[in-house]
Amino acid sequence: MSKKLSPAAVVALKEALCTIYWYKADLRSFLQQCISDKHIASTLNWDNYKRQVVSDLVDTLCADPERFLGDLTRLSYTVANLNSFEHLAHLEGGEQKVKRAKSAVEQLRKIVEPHKEVLLEEEAIAERQKQHLEKLKANKAVREKLSQINQRFMELATSEEFHIRGYELETLMYDMFELFDLDPKASFKNIGEQVDGAFSLEGTDYLFEAKWQKDPVAIQDLDAFSSKVRRKLENTLGVFLSINGYSEDAVLAHSTGQPSIILMDGADLMSVLEERIDFVSLILRKKRHASQTGNIYLRIHEII
Repeated sequence: MSKKLSPAAVVALKEALCTIYWYKADLRSFLQQCISDKHIASTLNWDNYKRQVVSDLVDTLCADPERFLGDLTRLSYTVANLNSFEHLAHLEGGEQKVKRAKSAVEQLRKIVEPHKEVLLEEEAIAERQKQHLEKLKANKAVREKLSQINQRFMELATSEEFHIRGYELETLMYDMFELFDLDPKASFKNIGEQVDGAFSLEGTDYLFEAKWQKDPVAIQDLDAFSSKVRRKLENTLGVFLSINGYSEDAVLAHSTGQPSIILMDGADLMSVLEERIDFVSLILRKKRHASQTGNIYLRIHEII
């Protein structure tokens, strides 16, 4: 499930919010307790019809899921878990109002409940990514080193000494792994196999390989790297970095069965170097996406 609510869930959430409270003042109080950004409720036009207020609110949250994922998740499950509607029962036509509210909440519950664990995990990942970025911004020395690495990369990108790019990219990535405390290991040979490097993250060992060539990496290169990874212990994965991407058949062939590698490209690397995402969050998001969908090539625009 993506980090965005499905269209059906959006419709169900709007309908439920319209029915669980009859008076807008009560609805406003409820929303202020559910949504962490108190400013959102105050920006709504509460002189408008309740249904329009609800629609504007949910549309605002859905428009920026990276920022409001936590609020959307919390709001959806708070509403879906409502089971008391005594505040509606004493109103005129209360029996009918309670019936409508229960029906709307039950419809929302049926849609979101199967995805509860996924949504909560998405929220946790988004929060962790936010914390990593805040940590990065608060560490001047780390940002200065990242800036130096970025400068080295840009010099390589504009250099005409194409033959040294591969080796220099290895050393650059080693410095990045070290910067993010990933216990890196430099290029090594094992039983005749060349591996560009390795690092560790959250209990998983990663073999690393990098290529900087004109053409997209072909299926043969991924076959060879995947074989190296599979010959290691079970708790080992691979990260392949190709600055100029991959052939479509290479990605498709390795996105079936039980993938053992995840793919990075130049856009991923630039996003890290430009501080739009930290390297740890990037790898964890790609790993989780591959484990859930089998797709080993999650693009950076799908993350940020």
